Amino acid sequence: MSMKENVDFVKNELNSEEKFLEGFVKVERLYKKFKSLIIGLLVILVVAVIAFGINSYIEKKNTITANIAFDKVVSNPDDKDALNTLKESNKKLYEVALYLQAKKDGKYPETEIPYLKELTQYQKALTNSDVSKLNDLSMQNDFLLKEFAIFNKALILVNEGKYKEAKIALNLIQKSSKASELSNLLQHHLLTK
Repeated sequence: MSMKENVDFVKNELNSEEKFLEGFVKVERLYKKFKSLIIGLLVILVVAVIAFGINSYIEKKNTITANIAFDKVVSNPDDKDALNTLKESNKKLYEVALYLQAKKDGKYPETEIPYLKELTQYQKALTNSDVSKLNDLSMQNDFLLKEFAIFNKALILVNEGKYKEAKIALNLIQKSSKASELSNLLQHHLLTK
């Protein structure tokens, strides 16, 4: 290397070190200026991570406690301690346990759990042979037992002698539905009516 190249190399090195030191000084000034804010943000971040960990632990513990209590209630419906534990740890599972207990007694409890509420309405409508309620349930797009509600509506209509309305209802059941086989059987019966 020539002398000029050496001098240029040293200049470049000094410039890069100078820029590094200049950047370090800027960061140091920024840190001194916002020291309390930076420390505060770090403290908040650490507290948030710890709180999230504790919350996750408590939720996991509640889930395990609720599942154990639910198993106890299912195996022994008279276990009041398990029922109270379930009520405190998981309200929805508590409502499911109450639903199962009431169902054994032939009752239909009020619940706010969406699918369980629909299932209760469906069972009430079947028990009461309520065609209008079955119709309302079958008109809901997200109803879990939509096709079975339509089939049961048609079955009730057949029992009432309303064959034409039953045929119209059965035509609403799609061929890809699980209830289509039942629908086909009832439609074959209705051919003679």
